[in-house]
Amino acid sequence: MAGSVLVLLAVLALSIGVGARQLSLGEVWHGLLDGDSPAYTVVHRMRLPRTLLGLLVGAALGLAGGVMQALTRNPLADPGLLGINAGASAAVATAASLLGVATFDGYVWFALAGAAGVSVLVYAVGGGRGATPARLALAGAALNATLYSYVSAVMLLDTSSLDRMRFWTVGSLASAQPSTVVKVLPFVAVGLLIALALARPLNALALGDDSARALGARPALIRAAAIVAVTLLCGAATAACGPIVFVGLMVPHLVRALTGPDLRWMLPYCAVLAPVLLLGADVLGRVLARPGELLVGVVTAVLGGPFFLYFARRGRVARV
Repeated sequence: MAGSVLVLLAVLALSIGVGARQLSLGEVWHGLLDGDSPAYTVVHRMRLPRTLLGLLVGAALGLAGGVMQALTRNPLADPGLLGINAGASAAVATAASLLGVATFDGYVWFALAGAAGVSVLVYAVGGGRGATPARLALAGAALNATLYSYVSAVMLLDTSSLDRMRFWTVGSLASAQPSTVVKVLPFVAVGLLIALALARPLNALALGDDSARALGARPALIRAAAIVAVTLLCGAATAACGPIVFVGLMVPHLVRALTGPDLRWMLPYCAVLAPVLLLGADVLGRVLARPGELLVGVVTAVLGGPFFLYFARRGRVARV
């Protein structure tokens, strides 16, 4: 864990230092602490909010992916692949087009409602308690395609919505503001605490409902709490920077190789290492397309696509 935190700190420093204007480590340090430093404005108004938002959103998506994989017993579960991000996006697109909502304060409540509705719908369509990984993946893929088609139609028919949302729908940290970080923090913090508190109950639930009850767990309450945690984490993350896919898929797989399946270790590692992936992808997008940049949602999709295909083709996934 100490090594993981050091890696995270290194990526945080890179995220603040790398951009259209390159900053050395000394300039980053003075920009953080010295109000008279030439780098102060760049660090505090642009780089630091972007980095902090990436930290929060990365932790949210990584934890959400870990909780979803444990809850559904589906190693391919991901907020993007199961349609939860799409539900949040569809709700935000509706709010922007029909109600003229254009701020995070308005987006977040619609995003939470959309994420919650799709979470329940995917679980129900996938078979409820008898859901299998394949049925959940198919239900999520169908809803994902339908909802993103709806979002695309809304933006094409409403040019003002298109102007407001064209970068948001790809997934981006570029428009981060200090106020956004402050507003998204309570939702992510509550979701994070619920998710971490569910580690032991979800371990029990992995043994089956009967075994979980024998150990004193309450399966229905555990599932409801898990849906609340995923809704808070995914809804807040999507409202803040748009739908970003594959972070919640890749990180739990990589972490599981380090910690094993015990969620008491796995979930904290996901919270630390998912921001490493997200911010690393953001930095990579700035470097590859300099002096412009690739949006982080594009970079994570390029990285996550081959990763998803690799695990989807492994024979043991189909037997989970």
